[in-house]
Amino acid sequence: MKTFKQSLLKLLANASLITLTMASASGFAAEANVAAALAHPDRPSEDATSDAARKPAQVLAFAGLNTGMHVLELEAGGGYYTEILSRAVGASGSVILQHAPGLMGFVGDGIDIRTAGNRLPNVTVSISNFDALDVADNSIDMVTWILGPHELGFAPDDVSLGDPVGAFREIARVLKPGGVLLASDHLAPDGSGLEAGGTLHRIAESWVTKMATDAGLTVVGSSDLLKNPADPLTASVFSPDIRGNTSQFIVLYRK
Repeated sequence: MKTFKQSLLKLLANASLITLTMASASGFAAEANVAAALAHPDRPSEDATSDAARKPAQVLAFAGLNTGMHVLELEAGGGYYTEILSRAVGASGSVILQHAPGLMGFVGDGIDIRTAGNRLPNVTVSISNFDALDVADNSIDMVTWILGPHELGFAPDDVSLGDPVGAFREIARVLKPGGVLLASDHLAPDGSGLEAGGTLHRIAESWVTKMATDAGLTVVGSSDLLKNPADPLTASVFSPDIRGNTSQFIVLYRK
């Protein structure tokens, strides 16, 4: 009996030590206060008009965003999510705003406006192709790629934005062990290939999952939060009949 009790106490002590070690290693103070970021007085008023459709609070809660995280935001575009992520992770966290050079013509001066005057001091800008990220190995807690994976099938002016296999390998390279990739995009019919990214500006969820798992990531979960059953999935996302109301997948992967 004494041996059993000693063994049990040792097991419980080890379990507590593991829990404490994991908590200490994470370094995260708490769940990120996305609501405060959305309500920040310096947030551009036009951003709020997209909140009902994009549901950023629910999306980032699903992803498990915490204060203190170091986030790589792939294809940040005009910076809608940059603004939210920056304030939500707080001063102890950071955001790398990444954008491919071949897509800069689509964002105008949006990135410059977001970062002017150091208004988002924990944000740095990185202009690179998706398969050549200027980010250190094992340095990122969360990669977000929102409305972007389909760009791997899009070549504006015949300029590649990066090799698909190489892009997902880069994501896996920069993530810390245990880090996550939040991927979301306009849905293409299941079984469609990368060409849908260039024609419809959509991508199949199954295609993204295959690329992520081939790169060594594991599916954590998925969400139907932005799904729209009325979307036929076969029209361009710019079609007046569906623009702004496309069905979108959300999947979380872990390294």
